Amino acid sequence: MSALGALIRRDIRIALRVGGGALIGVLFFLTVTVLMPFAVGPDLALLSRLGPAILWLGALLASLLTLDRLFTADHEDGSLDLIVMSRTPLELACAAKALAHWIAAGLPLIVATPVLGLLLNLDGTATLAVAATLLAGTPALTFTGMIGAALAVTLHRGGLLLAVLVLPLSIPVLIFGVAASQAAISGPLPFGTPFSILCALSLASLVIGPFAAAASLRHGLD
Repeated sequence: MSALGALIRRDIRIALRVGGGALIGVLFFLTVTVLMPFAVGPDLALLSRLGPAILWLGALLASLLTLDRLFTADHEDGSLDLIVMSRTPLELACAAKALAHWIAAGLPLIVATPVLGLLLNLDGTATLAVAATLLAGTPALTFTGMIGAALAVTLHRGGLLLAVLVLPLSIPVLIFGVAASQAAISGPLPFGTPFSILCALSLASLVIGPFAAAASLRHGLD
């Protein structure tokens, strides 16, 4: 457990450095949210209806933008080989790296959501609903994206492959995240139904993601 804790602290420190990747995702999320009102126009009612979808789409793209650094830096400096050969199970190491990535790159998106919701004409209830769905759904984006990152780490120009692999797997998370947000704002569906499915997707990715990523790394590094 001490080795996993050290790995999590190390990845968080690297991600929060200048050029570490975490700040890039937050800036991209901020840029998408700020520019969207200019594209939609002065219709505040339309902007408030599109607000949850805009925030979720921005979070999805920001998460995808930073996923390529999940294993690439470790592969380039050789530390990934040490992680694979260590006594710590590779599945737990992959889960620890994904958790560190979510803390450094996913959690700031959730913290920024209440402020950015004001730009999209969302009231307090709507903003809290979107933040709650992001809190429940962004782990699924990270742990699902970890599979694509593990497959692409040993390939040259793996960024395009990462997008092709991860985007189809992220669509259900996007659908139920936006549906839960809309249900909390205007209905007619109850909030609990899509939110429960969103939590189930995150739990499923938490179980499947580390094993699939570990298998991909073992196969790719052999």
